Amino acid sequence: MIEVEDVKAYIESGILELYVLGDLSPEERLQVQDMASKHPAVKSELGEIEKSMVLYAEENAIEPAEELRHKILNSLVTNLADDRIFSSQPEPVKDNVVQMTAPKQNNFYKYAFAACLALLLASVVVLMNVYSKLQTANTQLIAMNNQNAQYAKTVSFMNDQLGVYRDTTFKIIKLKGMAKHTSSSMLVAFSHSKKKVMIDMADLALPENDQTHQYQLWAIVDKKPVSLGVFDKSSSDTSEMKVMAAVSEPQAFAVTIEPRGGSASPHLDQLVVSNL
Repeated sequence: MIEVEDVKAYIESGILELYVLGDLSPEERLQVQDMASKHPAVKSELGEIEKSMVLYAEENAIEPAEELRHKILNSLVTNLADDRIFSSQPEPVKDNVVQMTAPKQNNFYKYAFAACLALLLASVVVLMNVYSKLQTANTQLIAMNNQNAQYAKTVSFMNDQLGVYRDTTFKIIKLKGMAKHTSSSMLVAFSHSKKKVMIDMADLALPENDQTHQYQLWAIVDKKPVSLGVFDKSSSDTSEMKVMAAVSEPQAFAVTIEPRGGSASPHLDQLVVSNL
């Protein structure tokens, strides 16, 4: 029979702590269990050690990160759902070489790349549509600006024209066609006090001149022709009152066709209109 001193020495040997920690062999664990069943002191001490271990673990426990908890739970769910984890038949061993299980292919990056590619293509399509609409809007804006400029030019011409016709200092003189230009005509506005001469380009009834010739306006002063400048008859030069060179005391006006840039004296055989 084991004496009380032997039981005390057994308890103080540290074998009970190793039992609680799980560091004993199966035979030693059976021995501890046998001693606990026979000696209340051993059983009581074993219970106290277990309580102490639990309290120590609780006091020194470290709360895992929330994301780690989710990762472990998700991993458990994934593994439990995979029947390959519980395969009952081990893979056969050939020639003493264990066949390694092929790593599970991760398709995340493939799907992520495909999603990014699809998003990129969709973005390109959207940008192309936006660019096309901007180009269309820009073209329309340019057309509107040109139209507005034309309107503004027309309004400016009408204001100038009305200003001339309303100005009582201006005298409107009509030049009639001469010789081979009987169907030609034009209006010249002349202000004696301002010594100002203007041509009504909107009412210019003259044939269009070519690139090598221009019309030249002459004032007859003291029976001598004085050049007042050249002008063209074209669709781009018919929206304003054209101001010519100043002159005083003209007795008449005449227009001839001259080489581009004008002549020092008129070619009478090229006389087009006049009020002589």
